[in-house]
Amino acid sequence: MAAASFARLSSLSFSSRDGIKTPRKPKVFRPIRASSSSPPIELRFDPKKVECLLDSVKWDEKGLAVAIAQNVDTGAILMQGFANREALAATISSQKATFYSRSRSSLWTKGETSMNFINVKDIFLDCDRDSIVYLGKPDGPTCHTGAETCYYSSVADLLEEPQTKKERLASTTLYSLESTIFQRKAEIETTQNGKPSWTKKLLSNEQLLCSKILEEAGELVQTLKENEDKSRTASEMGDLLYHCLVLLGLKDVKVEEVLEILRKRFSQSGIEEKRSRLTKNHFL
Repeated sequence: MAAASFARLSSLSFSSRDGIKTPRKPKVFRPIRASSSSPPIELRFDPKKVECLLDSVKWDEKGLAVAIAQNVDTGAILMQGFANREALAATISSQKATFYSRSRSSLWTKGETSMNFINVKDIFLDCDRDSIVYLGKPDGPTCHTGAETCYYSSVADLLEEPQTKKERLASTTLYSLESTIFQRKAEIETTQNGKPSWTKKLLSNEQLLCSKILEEAGELVQTLKENEDKSRTASEMGDLLYHCLVLLGLKDVKVEEVLEILRKRFSQSGIEEKRSRLTKNHFL
């Protein structure tokens, strides 16, 4: 899907002549297929289309546009910089998030020093075509401070306690819940004082956790069998998802790992994927 569609852009490379970026002859793109029985289809990407795309961006008076890097699996905003025409062209060609440094007046690729590259799977332009999103997978922490993203200062926290330095990553509902579960797990490992929460009880009792997951899964299925309303299905799914997240936390598995697996299966049929797993197990 996103990775497959963007792979076509990677066939374009640029050369520099007298300081001017000029497109080279397009390469032949040979996509990797999930099934070895399907021969690859050769596709050519016309460099003129990239030039037209670059022309369509509404660069500001300095030839720049805001460029935001976003995690393809978690949706987390990793960082924000600026890109010019050459930076966007370089990102298309290399599939590495590339920006324009206003202080150094030059291109820079995120990770060129730290090796924490952002591997771009797709690129999006906004409705006005004056800002860019690099949708990609980071190799490591994005922020120069070592934080996962550059966004860890909550305005609410700063207004409530201006003197207290509190770092909290900007997280959506799912990842806030995951963070709380891992926090409860850490509390169990460091202290046993106080009344345990339901999450701590589940983390401390595998049999209870497994029975609750089976129970909640059955109740979710029942909403379909009994043709219950959508709100009931959403509620039961919420219960099941929560208990499954606790299991993942107990196994030290992050939601991001699960989503990455799902993303990699986008271009592969479920039948082929299951068949490949059976083949692997056969040789183990």
